[in-house]
Amino acid sequence: MDKSKSSDQTNQIETISHAQSDMRAGYANGSVGIIVSGFIWLISALVVFKFSDKYGIWTLLIGGMFIYPLSVVLAKILGQKGTHTEGNPLANLAMEGTIFMLMCLPLAFGLSLQHSEWFFQAMLLIIGGRYLTFASIYGNRLYWILGGILGISAYLLFGFGIKSLGSAMTGSLIEISFGLFMLITFRKAT
Repeated sequence: MDKSKSSDQTNQIETISHAQSDMRAGYANGSVGIIVSGFIWLISALVVFKFSDKYGIWTLLIGGMFIYPLSVVLAKILGQKGTHTEGNPLANLAMEGTIFMLMCLPLAFGLSLQHSEWFFQAMLLIIGGRYLTFASIYGNRLYWILGGILGISAYLLFGFGIKSLGSAMTGSLIEISFGLFMLITFRKAT
C-alpha cells in the first residue's frame, strides 16, 4: 500500500461509533437543527394566526429549506464546527433521509387541499419518521423518543380535530423543547 493511500485512509472515518461521534461534535448532537426547525414551526404558526393556513403552509415549506444553513451558522456561533469530517459515511444517511422527506412533501401538500390542518399533522409524521434515522446518525436513542412524540402528536391532533394553529404550535413546542434539552445535555457531556 502506498503512503498517499494510507494517508487518505487515516483521514477517513472507519467505524460507526467514530462517525457518530464526529456527527455529534459537528452539529451539537443535532440539537441546533431541532431548535431551528422548531422556530420555523413557530413562525409558520404565527403566519397561520395572523394571515391564513395557506400562507402558514408555504411558510413551513419554504422555511424548511433554510433549516440546515441556519443550523450550521448557529452551530458555529455556539462554538461547534457546524460540519462533519469529509468521508463520514453517515453523511450519506443524512442526505438520503432528507431526500426521502422531500419526496413525502407532495403527500402532505395534497392533504392540505382537503383540510389545511392535515398538512401540519402529516408534516409531524414525516419529520418524526426522519428523526428516527437520527438515532443512527448521532448514536443517540433520544431521537426515537422525539420521532415517537411527533408521530403520536400527529395522530392525537388528527383524532381531536385540532386546527392548523394548534398543530403548528405543537410541532414548535415539541421541537424547541426537545432541542434545548438535547443542547443542554450535549453541553454537559462536553
